[in-house]
Amino acid sequence: MPLIVRLDVVMARRKVRSNVLARAIGISETNLSLLKSGKVRGMRLATLDAICRYLDCAPGDILEYVPDAPAEKQPVSERREA
Repeated sequence: MPLIVRLDVVMARRKVRSNVLARAIGISETNLSLLKSGKVRGMRLATLDAICRYLDCAPGDILEYVPDAPAEKQPVSERREA
């Protein structure tokens, strides 16, 4: 996946515990743990907004985009034909 989740790093820098953040943003500790580990396929924008508001950060502080290696990329025209 080209996104790296850095939520655990941001939480550690701000000394915020998982149970406190989960309660504050209205999700379960289990779901927060899955978000922190990057084991989710998606996240609601409302959840991302709540996390950023609570931690006083930007989405880019939590998520890092790492593009695929150049050899793995296919031109858009080839992807449409498949």
